[in-house]
Amino acid sequence: MRWLSDAVVQHLCQVADWPDCTGTRYRLVEKIAQGGMGSVFRAHDQELDRPVALKVLANGQVEPDLQGCISREARILARLEHPGIVPIHDFGVLPDGRIYYTMKLVCGRRLDEKVDLERPLAELLREFEKICEAVAFAHCHGIIHRDLKPQNIMVGAFGEILVMDWGVAKLLEGSAAPLSSASSSEPAAGKTGAATLHGTVLGTPGFMAPEQARGEVGCIDERTDVFALGAILYFLLTGRSPAAIPPRGREEAIALLPPRRLRRSIPRALEAICLKALAWEQHQRYPSAQALMDDVSCFLARGRVQAYPEGIFDTAQRLASKYRTAIALILAYLVMRMLLLVWSWS
Repeated sequence: MRWLSDAVVQHLCQVADWPDCTGTRYRLVEKIAQGGMGSVFRAHDQELDRPVALKVLANGQVEPDLQGCISREARILARLEHPGIVPIHDFGVLPDGRIYYTMKLVCGRRLDEKVDLERPLAELLREFEKICEAVAFAHCHGIIHRDLKPQNIMVGAFGEILVMDWGVAKLLEGSAAPLSSASSSEPAAGKTGAATLHGTVLGTPGFMAPEQARGEVGCIDERTDVFALGAILYFLLTGRSPAAIPPRGREEAIALLPPRRLRRSIPRALEAICLKALAWEQHQRYPSAQALMDDVSCFLARGRVQAYPEGIFDTAQRLASKYRTAIALILAYLVMRMLLLVWSWS
């Protein structure tokens, strides 16, 4: 018997993972991403002569429950037509039996690869607003993402923001028609991890709300995504995840280091926004992604933010910053008047 080398075995595994697109309109080019459940390939749509991303289950899996997961994800994406959510183009079954869907091929960098603490704060917050807007749109359609993190946010070359990977999204009760009886099953709780593997993952440590980490599926709502958005804001401001601070216990609040302890240049009002979104108890967080985005917008406009109780000095400082041009003109006018009076008396 002749043994195959490790290189040959690895090559055979890679070939086996590639989907069979024979007889379809798609020609595979290369694999561009691999998750716990699915693989994403760069493909060429030969009918429309355009590049697309094609997603299928990894390693030739055709189990009905796993097929249902990718079918469910495709149906969720089809509901969410928004500039901040990647659009789906096609859906079907390949000759090898695997369900697939194609979507827009996103060119850009992940948010975790692009983060730069030296960038202007206003620029970072405007990107964060776009993330909140896409999530708020999904919430309006009764869909909770449940795995928001910098790795699932793509930033395009022209500043476009796309929220990716809706594989563990949850459809809220009372929303529009269910996705389907075959594909709306809830992933099992009890384990957490970074990969999106059916039945084991509900999110990513460091960006996962406490109720999500405890497996309390019935408690998950818009505020669960608000926690993850707060963790993304924390990451943008400090360059690190809240997970870098170890918890004291499963049932206790995370010993979260305030952002200003890591970077003193962070404004107090912005720190308050971040910490309100990251509140341990759901009722203490913003009620929605829209409310979080509104507070960030108020901060950018130098208005009073909901999360930060201002003192007299804070209010004076904020107003002076907001109207500094008008104040400078008034002061210049008064100085000129004083100089004219002095000159006229001399």
